[in-house]
Amino acid sequence: MNAFLEKVAFGIRGLVDFFHPLFRRFIPLQTFRYLVAGGGNTLLGLLVYFVCYQYLFRETVFDLGFYAFKAHSASLFCSFLITFPIGFFFARFVVFDNSFLRTRVQLFRYFMICLFNLFLNYLLLKIFVELLAWHAVIAQFMTVLMVVAFSFVAQRNFSFQSKGKQTNC
Repeated sequence: MNAFLEKVAFGIRGLVDFFHPLFRRFIPLQTFRYLVAGGGNTLLGLLVYFVCYQYLFRETVFDLGFYAFKAHSASLFCSFLITFPIGFFFARFVVFDNSFLRTRVQLFRYFMICLFNLFLNYLLLKIFVELLAWHAVIAQFMTVLMVVAFSFVAQRNFSFQSKGKQTNC
């Protein structure tokens, strides 16, 4: 399975790297890869969020019996379930392919950062939607913009450390 993923990642890296010369003066290769791969995954997440919010949960409360989620919260968790594995694939095999850490360590660290991001996203959504009365899709878009920069720095320096950036963890 890993060989297959490596081949897919090699193709994606090749496609992304093909366009990097247009932006080379402004953006380093790894940052460009992150913007393209992470941006694609972010757009997918926003699309899943929108579809779940508008059509699956129909802007109502989703009751699990032990906890009731408002539509914006339930949509956020559905989006997370879709984008987490795709984001890890992009981060592990496309963006941070020079990391020295074992895959299971990367996955655990990536998961920890994503959980923090999910909590931050959830908190900001509650503030924007429930306190400030913003439309949920607009609030989610603004929240995603706020979380992306932190995520890149955390993933680069913690989840997918490269040989030049070792720390004593």
